[in-house]
Amino acid sequence: MDSSAGTESVEQFRARAGAWLAEHRGDAPRDYGAILPPGLAAEGRRWQETLFDAGFAGITWPVEHGGQGLSPDHGGAWITECALAQVPPFLNMVGCVLTGGAVMAFGTPEQQAEHLRPILTGERIWCQLFSEPDAGSDLASLSTRAVRDGDEWVVDGQKVWCSNGRVADRGILMARTDADARPHKGISFFLIDMASPGVELRPLRQMNGDAEFDEVFLSEVRLPADALLGPLNEGWMVGMSALTNERGYIGASGISLKRRLDSMLALGGDLDALDQQELAELWIRGTALWAMGRRQGPVASVLGSVAKLGTTELMFDTALLRSSLAGPEAMLDGDAAYGLTSAPGARIAGGTSQIQRNIIGERILGLPKEPKPT
Repeated sequence: MDSSAGTESVEQFRARAGAWLAEHRGDAPRDYGAILPPGLAAEGRRWQETLFDAGFAGITWPVEHGGQGLSPDHGGAWITECALAQVPPFLNMVGCVLTGGAVMAFGTPEQQAEHLRPILTGERIWCQLFSEPDAGSDLASLSTRAVRDGDEWVVDGQKVWCSNGRVADRGILMARTDADARPHKGISFFLIDMASPGVELRPLRQMNGDAEFDEVFLSEVRLPADALLGPLNEGWMVGMSALTNERGYIGASGISLKRRLDSMLALGGDLDALDQQELAELWIRGTALWAMGRRQGPVASVLGSVAKLGTTELMFDTALLRSSLAGPEAMLDGDAAYGLTSAPGARIAGGTSQIQRNIIGERILGLPKEPKPT
């Protein structure tokens, strides 16, 4: 990378990034979004290595960790240019956004030296081990436990909806370390080697025919003492910090949203009055979301919940309209059927729509907390 990049304006950086992407977009895998499809793992690693060698990996990461040391505005410009070029901005979100952010914020110097650079070079893929069969939206009720045994932690439990699990080298794990503490205060955050004995993965087949996720079984998995990230029993704080970054990324997909809005207009030709009205309402919602995203800027916050909720609900309702317009063909194999069976998953991934509404009501609007059963 040019040694003058540290003083580069956002517009200068945007122009340089756009020119480089125009020249190298043929080297990239298709723009798969936040979740790296298992079948594209090798291509994704090569693309991340290419980005690193060219000086476009870790735009906002400190230089000492292998990043470019640029501002969040530069990072937002990179995401935008990649969206325009229709290429992935990095290997996967779990590693480059969630894990990287958590390790930089809470990791020891030794943990940072061990884990950060291999994320940027594409050497290591990371997965997320948070949700459980009985602890999805209510993540604080998780039951996977980690017990200290001398210089090790022994982990037992089950995780589900794990993105990139079968191709991951490492994982971020939330486990209960104090059974007597209040739910949010008895959880710790760990970094786990997915090749550890006792880790078993099983792909989960989705109703759209894909298998993007895995369930993970942990049976007496032994982790070194330094696998703990952040303070003991404060893993909830570490995990929520990571998830805020995730929701900010999901909600910041303004370019792809704009493409969806443009494609909506192409549907309007021969529609009857009721379908035209529904299409117009969807377009208005989408345009408002797009405008809000431009105002929010590149820094993730709880406002990301507004964008995440609005975007995923818009995707769902648009898929319903497309399938309705396709008629009986939507029950067969094709774009309308795939969109219809894929859309519900977006309402769950990255925090369900119900949870986003709670966050918006309680943290943004200041409403009373949702009552909990005794």
